[in-house]
Amino acid sequence: MDRIDLVKESFERKEVPADVPAGKTSEYFGELVFDRKKMCKYLDAESLHALLDCIEGGHALDRKTADGVARGMKEWAMEHGVTHVTHWFQPLTEGTAEKHDSLIDYDGKGGVIESFDGKMLAQQEPDASSFPSGGIRATFEARGYTAWDPTSPVFILDDTLCIPTVFISYTGEALDYKTPLKKALKAVSDAAVPICKLFDPDVTKVYSYLGWEQEYFLVDEALYAARTDLMITGRTLFGHNSSKNQQLDDHYFGAIPTRVANFMRDLEVAGHRLGIPIKTRHNEVAPNQFELAPIYGETNLANDQNQIVMNLMGRIARKHGFVVLLHEKPFDGVNGSGKHNNWSLGTDKGAQLLAPGKDAKGNLQFVTFFVNVLAAVQKHNALMKASIASATNAHRLGANEAPPAIVSAFLGRTMTEVLHKLLEVPSDTPIEIAGKKGKSVGLVEIPEIFVDNTDRNRTSPFAFTGNRFEFRAVGSSANCAGAMTTLNAAVAEQLIEFKAAVEKELAAGKATNVALMDALKPIIKSILDVVCFDGNGYTEEWKKEAARRGLDIETNVPKMFCEFTKPAAVEMFTKTGVYTQKELEARNEVKWETYTKKVQIESRVMVRMALNHIIPAALEYKAKLLQELTLAKGIYGNLDGCTTELRILDDINKYVEEVRVKATAMKEARKAANMIEGEYEKALAYHEIAESLFALRRPIDKLEEVVDNKMWPLPKYRELLFIS
Repeated sequence: MDRIDLVKESFERKEVPADVPAGKTSEYFGELVFDRKKMCKYLDAESLHALLDCIEGGHALDRKTADGVARGMKEWAMEHGVTHVTHWFQPLTEGTAEKHDSLIDYDGKGGVIESFDGKMLAQQEPDASSFPSGGIRATFEARGYTAWDPTSPVFILDDTLCIPTVFISYTGEALDYKTPLKKALKAVSDAAVPICKLFDPDVTKVYSYLGWEQEYFLVDEALYAARTDLMITGRTLFGHNSSKNQQLDDHYFGAIPTRVANFMRDLEVAGHRLGIPIKTRHNEVAPNQFELAPIYGETNLANDQNQIVMNLMGRIARKHGFVVLLHEKPFDGVNGSGKHNNWSLGTDKGAQLLAPGKDAKGNLQFVTFFVNVLAAVQKHNALMKASIASATNAHRLGANEAPPAIVSAFLGRTMTEVLHKLLEVPSDTPIEIAGKKGKSVGLVEIPEIFVDNTDRNRTSPFAFTGNRFEFRAVGSSANCAGAMTTLNAAVAEQLIEFKAAVEKELAAGKATNVALMDALKPIIKSILDVVCFDGNGYTEEWKKEAARRGLDIETNVPKMFCEFTKPAAVEMFTKTGVYTQKELEARNEVKWETYTKKVQIESRVMVRMALNHIIPAALEYKAKLLQELTLAKGIYGNLDGCTTELRILDDINKYVEEVRVKATAMKEARKAANMIEGEYEKALAYHEIAESLFALRRPIDKLEEVVDNKMWPLPKYRELLFIS
């Protein structure tokens, strides 16, 4: 089937109705999750209390309790037709992993019985040598362990009981995203509680909250299958811009196509059954681009839920004839896809630490945490950028509404004015912060609108949005844990240092509010001078100003990763107990290797498609033109009336030769890069190859405009980007 037929098929595809269960969402929400309601029903009192003590108080579980919990889980799972169990974990592959084991065991009488005990629940042993480890595990050293994370509920997918777990090596190092994330969450709680006690002595725990916004593209399955580059790399390595893309701003928040709405509904139902509170759905800026977002949740759980949703999206999309693209830049010239991480902190007593308070005391607590978060981002701005850097996200940053590759913070006018005022007044001055203000639209029938005390800045990587910070630079395909681990660890370190500074002020006999403000003022001065920026992050002037302020402006991804092993980062991560230096070094090896392999794959695909798809199509059209010229000369005796054909031939010859030369040069550069031993040096070489992909793309995109549309072998942007 040629490209034209595939396009016709995609436009003739019939709608698949959404599979909506009867009843209200609240009636089936969480039915496939072993949540507290199920715990109370299926666990004996002793096991229930021990498990809740583990979840809420961090107490260890003994084998007897694990056996009791396993019995209850088994009963519940069997009622849902479960036949297998898996430890579900998040290795450094940027995806999830699972090994399914049947629940059967010998019954001693020649048959089998269903069996599931505390040992199967608590621990399994996958092959650690087969996952990225950065040299921690050699091929012949295979042993690694997954261990149950009781704070993230067990869930059912199809016929399998899925147990969220951490993944560690035989020698104890973390080989996953979850382990360091949980350590960072503990670190930020431990560091924040002593400061919170200055305001409320009853606080015993601080929670980190995450609300992710998942952007993604949908393309027709048939067209996807005809684009080798999409299938293998997740993005189009070439393709001329469509005459119409997003320039009219008519797709953003527009009417959702029926096929897409049916897909979204099925995805929401699947998520709700798994206890994932998916709440928002809408068209995004680019054609075929959409977004979903849940209600806020505790960071560890929210991150697990995002990984589940990403897997669900791929499975459910196929049912509706779509393929989900989570690549950060699948199409050139239109909006890329991010995963905005909305982050905040709150106490076990219900106080939101990044929301203005109801009185001067509450405002002082808010300003304390607000300023210290910004100080952490300032100190580790290069590390923050490294935490979201990847071969794929590099294409998105700084282009089409994505934030630039410079980590600054947007405060908004209200908070900027508050901080400036605090530098001018005595330290015992009560802090006042303007709340939402009513604003009339000027029409009697339209109710008054309440305007937030801060605007939004879409070019800011780290923006304050009224009661939280939005880390906008995280990529669509990323595991949120990478960015959240770094952010929470950096804030923990800053809070530890701030508490020490406050203790010195208190030792001098100052009142608590004065001691806090005296410790805050030098930090406020510094962040206003360096990391705070409310302007347009896309301008060249800002890049120069950011460099003058001392912010990191590096755009080379392999070099960005070096931040993880610089002394300041190593000290921060080890002090907070999140990573050891060995783990940091190993993870950098993984990051460099992953970067190299992704660019290597893109380069291979691009060269092969250039030589096997693009050049043959161009030469086929060239042959057709030459045949027409031969016929014209035979009839008329000259080529005087063939100016257009001759010019097209000249263009084809020029662009085909340019493609051949650049494809050959890229192939040779890849051979040379492959000979390099060190992962960092090899990644640097592949960074140069990544830059050359754009040079090879240019003549191919030019040929797309020249070659007969019927002869072009690949679906074009105008066909890929508009769902019927």
